[in-house]
Amino acid sequence: MLVYLVFGILFAVLFYVSVKLYVIKKSMKEIRNQIAKKLSEDTNTLISISSSDRDICSLTSVLNEQLKILRTEYIKYSQGDAEIKRAVTNISHDLRTPLTAICGYLDFLKDEEKSEQAEQYISIIEERTYALKQLTEELLKYSSAVSGEYVPQLEEVTLNSILEESILSYQAVLQEHNIIPEIDITEKRIIRMSDPVALSRVFANLLNNALKYSDGDLFITMNRNGVIKFGNHAKALDGIETGKLFDRFFTVENIGQSSGLGLSIAKILIEQLDGKISADYNDGLLEITIKIY
Repeated sequence: MLVYLVFGILFAVLFYVSVKLYVIKKSMKEIRNQIAKKLSEDTNTLISISSSDRDICSLTSVLNEQLKILRTEYIKYSQGDAEIKRAVTNISHDLRTPLTAICGYLDFLKDEEKSEQAEQYISIIEERTYALKQLTEELLKYSSAVSGEYVPQLEEVTLNSILEESILSYQAVLQEHNIIPEIDITEKRIIRMSDPVALSRVFANLLNNALKYSDGDLFITMNRNGVIKFGNHAKALDGIETGKLFDRFFTVENIGQSSGLGLSIAKILIEQLDGKISADYNDGLLEITIKIY
């Protein structure tokens, strides 16, 4: 009888432990799935579980409190980010008008008689005004790209043609910087459904990036799979993580005047076109790769 009693107790204990483990495992699965869902969706709902286990309920309560805090912080961040974007857009628009007027009057001054020193001062003013105007335009482009105002206008495009036209439009300024690009574009027509205006802006930003960072060379290739690469040697980037190149307002101190938005805008536009862009830096060579699907 004693043996049967012991076996009975052991069986009861094992059965209780098995049920307990099953309930815990089921509850953990419910919690895991709900957390993943709530983090990926814009929702105020909290975690709910089928278990009445005290410890599991306590854990769920703690997680729900953290979700409330996270939700509150997310709302604050979203509102603040939206306000910053609106402020940047408004300020950029407000700056555009007076800057255009300043540029106009500077053009008038060029035709006036003036001393050599006055010409030097005007040249400096013109240079600074142009830099400020460029920054204003870049801020407008950036805020438009990240605010959701830009909607890609997809159509059938030939990547070869857009890339070649972009390079041709920069030929003069590249020569001014003593950069003669080595170009290798496949003869095979690469057709994609994409936005030609957005692609032209991306290529222009990458060419501007080469003007800023290149040590005097530039390699542009596109293979038969449509993979596009912009490469140049850039000693100024030594010790810098290439991932930071796509951060907004990131600049290298010794580069000079730069908004730090060109590559950031390129990344946003490429991703909105469901493409990929990446940067790699080895032995002084910066290589930016674009894939349009």
